[in-house]
Amino acid sequence: QVQVVESGGGSVQPGGSLRLSCAASGRIFRINGMGWYRQAPGKQRELVAGITSDGTTNFADSVKGRFTISRDNAKNTVDLQMNNMKPEDTAVYYCLTSTLEAGSRYPYDYWGQGTQVTVSS
Repeated sequence: QVQVVESGGGSVQPGGSLRLSCAASGRIFRINGMGWYRQAPGKQRELVAGITSDGTTNFADSVKGRFTISRDNAKNTVDLQMNNMKPEDTAVYYCLTSTLEAGSRYPYDYWGQGTQVTVSS
């Protein structure tokens, strides 16, 4: 089994910054892609940012230029730095890891429990 735990959510004023962290642990052989998704009330879950094992990144258009994503392959962690935040960034943020467990043939997507981010004045 693989456990994925997020941290760093909270409340911030418009224009402020937050940093989310995610750590995967367990019987990990290799982690392929890692990413952050978010889900606002009444909306579908959407991709915010993703990063491959070689560091290639992609971002939702709504966060380009404001958010950055980084990972530490040795520690199985991925961070999301959110700057110049807007009220529309308010959502529950989820970490996703595409993980190949030790002894398994295929990778599996593991989700964290989610962390609330609120942007409000």
